[in-house]
This record gives sequence, structure tokens and C-alpha cells, in this order.
Amino acid sequence: MTKPSRRAARSAPGQPAARPRSSGVPGVAAAGRAAQWPRGAHVSGLDHPAPPTDPRRGYRAKFRRGPEVPQGLTQAEGPVPDLDSVRVGQGVLRAEVQGLSLIDAALSEGLAAPFARAFARAVDAIRTARGRLIVSGMGKSGHVGRKIAATFASTGTPAQFVHPAEASHGDLGMITSADICLLLSASGETKELADVIAHARRHAIALIGISRVADSTLMRQSDPGLLLPDAPEACAIGLAPTTSTTMMMALGDALAVAVMQARGFSREGFAAFHPGGTLGAQLAPVRALMHDGDALPVVTPDTPMGEALIEMSRKGFGVVAVVAGDRLAGVVTDGDLRRNLDGLMARTAGAVATPNPQTIGPDALASEALGIMTARRITSLMVVDGGGTLLGLIHLHDCLRAGVA
Repeated sequence: MTKPSRRAARSAPGQPAARPRSSGVPGVAAAGRAAQWPRGAHVSGLDHPAPPTDPRRGYRAKFRRGPEVPQGLTQAEGPVPDLDSVRVGQGVLRAEVQGLSLIDAALSEGLAAPFARAFARAVDAIRTARGRLIVSGMGKSGHVGRKIAATFASTGTPAQFVHPAEASHGDLGMITSADICLLLSASGETKELADVIAHARRHAIALIGISRVADSTLMRQSDPGLLLPDAPEACAIGLAPTTSTTMMMALGDALAVAVMQARGFSREGFAAFHPGGTLGAQLAPVRALMHDGDALPVVTPDTPMGEALIEMSRKGFGVVAVVAGDRLAGVVTDGDLRRNLDGLMARTAGAVATPNPQTIGPDALASEALGIMTARRITSLMVVDGGGTLLGLIHLHDCLRAGVA
């Protein structure tokens, strides 16, 4: 009698079911062993329905398809949110806007009002300081202080955040007699600020305080002190720093911008402090992106068009500048070539060129150059000085590569 095959023997009555071959996919063998389990059973520590019967096809197909989404919804939408949360958010914004409105009203009273007078004195003290603006605060006030210091630094006022706890362990040495301190504390009694206040008083360092409590240690030691309006916090329990930190942040911005304008801080200065990212690109001068020297496609008015075409092709800008002496006399573009096809090679660059082309100065912003090129539907601009001397060329692609928009 013929001996049954090993596969048939496994499938014979009374024998265990044949185990599926491994597919090479981790977990598939285990899925095969669980294929006959009731749907929804607990499999290998995962609370999800068991895989389909065929572990080598259905298991992988299930994950290719992704989870099923109820009809009428997309995965991005998810379930409809509770409208109550929207109303809570609206209430928070209204509470914080109310706090800002109170600051605005206090400043609107003019220098006769204590708050406006203290604000003006703070601006003048920061503007005339010989050293840096040292900003310090603890907790949420500290986070706000970091942002305020960064805003001052980026708008022309040297500023640094000093953590009050670290100050008590050696960082007080960062604060010199030439500096001025801006301390933030909603209660005015933050114990970590005590050593900073004492250091400022010991070395006659000017101290500006921002607090919500008039009769607090910080406000008593500050000159001037900026007293925040009595506006409730926006959270349900009235304790989480919300309205108070928003008022601090806005007041810090107001001080920074006021000092910035008092210093006469310019766009050029702002660009110098923001060389990277989108801001840097928007404020980059044309001279930073232009091509000059040997990269410029240049011919004279008497240059034969054959040579001008070679120069245009070699430099790769689709344009060639026609220069008489050092001054720009015109440009030859592909449009000029199309308009002068008849007898083109018998003519000179000066005869074909467009005179008095659109130009731009080297100190103009690259964003301005991009705007001109976009409006005129051209791809390059010649860069000249006030006397018309050719300095360089800026191309549309240079602006786009730099992130100018």
C-alpha cells in the first residue's frame, strides 16, 4: 500500500489541521493559528478582531485597504466635535481681549495717567541704557519673558533672558551695572526673583517691573513699575495664567516696538538681524542675490549679433546687456531676437537692443525685484547704480531659490 504524503497525513481525519507555510511576513504564522478564532477575540495582546481566514492574502490586504471610515465622514474630519468646547474657546478669547482693552484704555489717558507715564519712562530707560536689557521671570511669566527678550533683540535692542533660579546660583554675574532689568511676576512676590531684585538694588541697576499687584515687593522695588489691569484669568477656576500672560506678552511687544521706533530702527537693520528663513528672504537686498563680474552677459553696441548670441547662450540668462563704456545702453532679449529675425546676423547688438530697459538698484529689496519681474512678465533685471553704471543682474530663479515671495 502506498504511503500517504506528509501533507495528506496531516489532513487525515483525527489529525491536526495543516499549519500554513510561513509567508515571510512577521506575525502571519501566528495569524494563521488564530484564523479560526471567533471574530473580536483577543489575539496576541491586541484588542482587535482576528485576521481573516487566509493569513497570506487577507491579512496583508486588510492593512493595504486601511481602516473603514463611516459613510459621510472622512478620516480627517472624524466625529462631530462638541459645540460647548467652541463656546469655551470663544469665552477665553473674549476675556483676554477685555484685558488688552483695559491696557489700551490706560494708555489712551495720556501722560497724565500713571500707567501711561510709567510706560513712557520704561521706553526711555530701555532706549538710553548703556548695556543690555535683562529679562527675567519664573514659570509662565518666564516663558513670556523669553519671547519678550527675543523680540527686543531682533528689533535692535540687545536683550537676554536670565532664569531667576539660575541667577541665584551664579548667573547674577551676567547682570552688570550698565544693564537694565525687566522683571515679570503676576503676583509680584515670586521668591526666585528676590536675589535678582537684591542684586539690582546693590549695584544701582535700573529695574522695571510688570505685575498685577500694586502693593507687592516687585512693584515697590521697581522704577518704573507697570501695573497690569485687574482682569480675571480666562480659565474656569480663575487660576491658570491666561489673561495675565497675554497682557504681559502684549505689553512687552508694545515696549519693544516703541523702543524700536524711538531708535529709528530701519528695515535694513531688521534684515541684518534676520538673515535666515522667510523674513530673511523678504528683506534680502538685491546685491545679495545678483550676478556680477565674469558671470554677467555683456557686449558693446558694435558687437555683431552672432557674437552677442554666443555670449547670451554661454552665460545662460536668456538676455545680454549692451554696455557703452560702463553705462547700460540696452538689453537684447529673446523677444528682441524674434522681432528682428530678418537679417538678424547682419546687424549689431546696439541696433537690435531695447534701449532704456527696466533696472533696479543694488540696495533695493529682492522682493521688490521679484514684484517688478512678475508685473512686467520678464525673467531678469539689470542692476545699476545711480549713474547708470551696470553692476549686476538678478534673475527670477535667484529670487525663487532664495525663498523670496
